[in-house]
Amino acid sequence: MIAVILYCRQLQTQLSLLREKPGETRCGQTVKMQVLLLCYFLFLLGADTAPTADEVTYLPGLQKQPSFRHYSGYLSVADGKHLHYWFVESQNVPASDPVVLWLNGGPGCSSLDGLLTEHGPFLIQDDGVTLQYNPYSWNKIANMLYLESPAGVGFSYSDDRNYVTNDTEVSMNNYLALKEFFRLFPEFSKNELFLTGESYGGIYIPTLAERVMEDASLNLQGVAVGNGMSSYEMNDNSLVYFAYYHGLLGSRLWTRLQTFCCRNGTCNFYNNQDQNCSDSVSEVQVIVYSSGLNMYNLYASCPGGLGQRVSVDRGELVIRDLGNSFIHHPWTQLWNQKLRGLASLHLSVRLDPPCTNSTPSSLYLNNPYVRAALHISPKALEWVICRSIGSWFTTEMWTWPVTSWGTSGLSSLCTSRWRFRGVRGSTTMRTVDRSEVLSKSLTTLPSSPSRVQVTWFHQINQSLPSPCSPDSSRNNPTDL
Repeated sequence: MIAVILYCRQLQTQLSLLREKPGETRCGQTVKMQVLLLCYFLFLLGADTAPTADEVTYLPGLQKQPSFRHYSGYLSVADGKHLHYWFVESQNVPASDPVVLWLNGGPGCSSLDGLLTEHGPFLIQDDGVTLQYNPYSWNKIANMLYLESPAGVGFSYSDDRNYVTNDTEVSMNNYLALKEFFRLFPEFSKNELFLTGESYGGIYIPTLAERVMEDASLNLQGVAVGNGMSSYEMNDNSLVYFAYYHGLLGSRLWTRLQTFCCRNGTCNFYNNQDQNCSDSVSEVQVIVYSSGLNMYNLYASCPGGLGQRVSVDRGELVIRDLGNSFIHHPWTQLWNQKLRGLASLHLSVRLDPPCTNSTPSSLYLNNPYVRAALHISPKALEWVICRSIGSWFTTEMWTWPVTSWGTSGLSSLCTSRWRFRGVRGSTTMRTVDRSEVLSKSLTTLPSSPSRVQVTWFHQINQSLPSPCSPDSSRNNPTDL
């Protein structure tokens, strides 16, 4: 496109000199006029299509390059921050299929983990070199936008290298990234838009959705969160019940929990000041997080084995704890104090989700040929699955209360309670209170069997029957 513009400008200069060349034939003048018109239409065409500089024309690791188009580059947002994106067009009808934004959680974890190990079209293999096509890829029927957010995560970076942030700033920059994406890809601006994520996406997605709903130019249709963190209190309380109902807690421990943490039929495992309750909850933490269980799927082994909770790798402090559970308990606060002391002794701190093997993805994405194929900026840091963003240990930085939806558009619909049965994951809450209407649009997406997640979906389309209507069964607790 730049070459076309420069060439057209050169011809425009020549055209302005036509009157100074009386010997030039009318035919020559006509040809130049036609070329200028062609340049003009080429410019208009280029202004309404995807950026060719970001298109991935060859992706290492594949035996055969994909039949669908995909793009990788940067979306520039506020204060010199540049968020890396990888956009894969739908294998169905990209012109009319929905655009689905995906955000991994953490906070501080890369969405390329979702692309390469969960529901993207390419799945990384154990050798860290080979990619295989995913038969369950979400881009079978949707245009998938994987965004690495906030700056400092994955290949996203900031010009000033300042990566301290908060939920409010993150939601604004995610919104600005969406606006920049549709500026670069205007042909998708009228498609249905869905905002999806997992884990800390329970914070990212609703805070972003509030901003998107105020922008009439964005065709938001719904949001979905899998295995989502949206309330520390609800998460802690439900985790203890989950552990008990899955046979992880003995009867003696359960009796102590009931005795010291519960009053008048209500249990508080979240911020109970009773020391006996705190001691009992600490035992639950050890069982759930330190006994070799796969907290994402209790019936599967941990990929790569059970790693130490804290270790040092090539001078880098590696913490296999995202710090989202029982943050108010004395045991957790002492542990975080210890981690802060360890972190002060190391220049670099890396977060690895527990029971996750990120080595293949790290090897692949840090391959210089892969970085070149994905147009990764030399200013970007080495890719790691999760990174400590700013003062991660001060959790107040990341506590946006999703339960404060009371005045937001997202909670303008009625609230219903959904109970999920047969759920295997223990990382986040199992019982959720939300305005929920299951949408056929996204529930038909094939999901990879490699991870089992609880998903709640909020359909924004007001044309659907209201779940609050008198004859609606959604008013009652629903078992799925």
